[in-house]
Amino acid sequence: MQITELLGRAYGGDAEALNKVVPMVYQELKQLAMGHLRRERTPVPIEATALVHEAFLRMAGSPLPEFENRSHFYGIAARVMRQVLVDLARARQAAKRGRELEVTLSGLVARPVGDSFLVLNDALDRLTQDHPLKGRLIELRFFGGLTAEESAAALSMSVHTVRRELRLALAWLRRELH
Repeated sequence: MQITELLGRAYGGDAEALNKVVPMVYQELKQLAMGHLRRERTPVPIEATALVHEAFLRMAGSPLPEFENRSHFYGIAARVMRQVLVDLARARQAAKRGRELEVTLSGLVARPVGDSFLVLNDALDRLTQDHPLKGRLIELRFFGGLTAEESAAALSMSVHTVRRELRLALAWLRRELH
């Protein structure tokens, strides 16, 4: 059975489908999380396993759209993982100012998070506000690990357009961050 079909059934409340789909997507989500954590310039206070678990908990605790396909699911999971990392960075920044540190469900705050993640997140938010497609493409590529082909399929557009928009988005981010 395909992941998309199982995700649809799980979304509809089918517990058996959920039990089948979680092991199918777990390893790929863990690979995405490891890749994302590996790209960070500064140490991140969470391990890939905890990041995936935190993302699952947040996804389970909030209403989600019906997943159109596998890429759509991974795109949403990538966005949730990004938010977990942003929340950790903000909590660290708040702790530096003497505020109480918010503990996540994973509870694995072992190393400091650099403020560079918050700067990147703020830049991505500005990009998304001005150019929603470019922001979505950056999110799918770098947080979701989707290829240009997978992003094109998820967004129902040509691969050529995806690659062009992604190049423009990266140029915008480079200019904004430097």
